[in-house]
Amino acid sequence: MQKSSETYVVGGTFWLHRAEHRFIGEERIALLEKIGECGSISGAARAVGISYKTAWDSVTLMNNQAQAPLVDRMIGGKGGGGASLTSAGTEMVRNYRIMEEEHRRFLDNLSARIGEADSLYNFIRRISMKLSARNVFSGTVAKVTRGAVNAEVTLTLTGGSLLTAIVTNGSVENLGLKKGDTAYAIIKASSIIVGTDLHDARVSARNIFCGTVAKLVTGSVNSEVDIEIGGGNTLSAIITKESAEKLGLKVGSHACALFKASSVILGTD
Repeated sequence: MQKSSETYVVGGTFWLHRAEHRFIGEERIALLEKIGECGSISGAARAVGISYKTAWDSVTLMNNQAQAPLVDRMIGGKGGGGASLTSAGTEMVRNYRIMEEEHRRFLDNLSARIGEADSLYNFIRRISMKLSARNVFSGTVAKVTRGAVNAEVTLTLTGGSLLTAIVTNGSVENLGLKKGDTAYAIIKASSIIVGTDLHDARVSARNIFCGTVAKLVTGSVNSEVDIEIGGGNTLSAIITKESAEKLGLKVGSHACALFKASSVILGTD
């Protein structure tokens, strides 16, 4: 995807491959076109902004890999030699431009079908993040309440659940957090406490999410518990095997996850 001054749009380039290697793309096609116009490799190299050696090596590679030579090189002579496109080279340029036009139509059609590309780009960025924390949630900043040192930030997650984080005022400023912004909440699985029937529990932890156990992986010491909390969100927690057994946790059973607001790390794009 390419970013314009205001939004993201779908874009791309393509290459023709031969014998599992890149054979020809936009840069080499442009070189071929300039060779046809200039009548020399040196003139074509200057026109496309590359060195003579790079242009020469590219022509050698294309001629070696093509079924028939694309460029006819004339070495020496009164004029210092020259170069011209063969019939195969001319046909290669023509066919590439046809494929390029069809590729552009494909991208335009894709853009029309998916609409605004910003949300797709942001989603790809989110799932591409490499973090050790198991829980990463996207939400909208609902409220920022500043204190003397720290600030309380409330995010509205998908499905309407509210998640509260405590971060420093400096972090709020560095992240540029304000109401309506998109932000990410990151919580380590080891920071989550799991219980049952905690809807009315009086605890100091600000975040309590109840739902259904979607997965339970039992190890020799610890167990991993995945709890679906609605809105397509799932919380992963690591608790001891003994705790999971005492709580009677199993797939499909009711469970609640709670964690302190100070255990939440916030991030933005």
